[in-house]
Amino acid sequence: MKLQAAKALTGCVFLLLAPAVIADTPAVYRYQQANGVTAFSDRAPKNRPYIKVRFDCFACNLKSKVDWHNTPLFLQKYQQEIAAAALHHQLDPALLRAIIHAESAFNPKALSKSGAAGLMQLMPATATEVGVKNVWHQQQNIQGGASYLAFLLKRYKGNIKLAMAAYNAGPGAVDKHQGIPPYAETQTYVERVQLLWSRYQQANQAS
Repeated sequence: MKLQAAKALTGCVFLLLAPAVIADTPAVYRYQQANGVTAFSDRAPKNRPYIKVRFDCFACNLKSKVDWHNTPLFLQKYQQEIAAAALHHQLDPALLRAIIHAESAFNPKALSKSGAAGLMQLMPATATEVGVKNVWHQQQNIQGGASYLAFLLKRYKGNIKLAMAAYNAGPGAVDKHQGIPPYAETQTYVERVQLLWSRYQQANQAS
């Protein structure tokens, strides 16, 4: 979401305020599980080799070696917060979970170089527009991201692909190109979010 436009809910131009001084972006640890599947965590695994990595948008990395068809899902984290946000904004909770997975891999302390922060990687201006006072507060971040997503879905008449592209590249880019922008990062992001969404839906049906 590092390309997310400063415009959020209106066509006004917002003054971007410099974010508060925050410590370096928290690390994420990549390691192989016993079954050979690559996993990520915000804590270093014990008794297992790992690589310390950082990323701006988890699903945007074109060189990612993650097996998106089999990478472990986050089925238990923030259940109440996601359910409440999905109900309030009339969204599929599986879609919200897929976006959080794609944006931050469920790392609530994720911070991109462009200032996108938290679980749903909200840019400062967007967070302000959707009423998020503390972007690091998990419930507020999820509610804010859900509000922005609902706005995008309404703007693009329920077209999930266009809403996802706008969440990543900004509505301006989607409008300019009259569809998903020809950016490799955005196209990859949309594909991976759709895959994650399908997997979360299937997991919910199986539970």
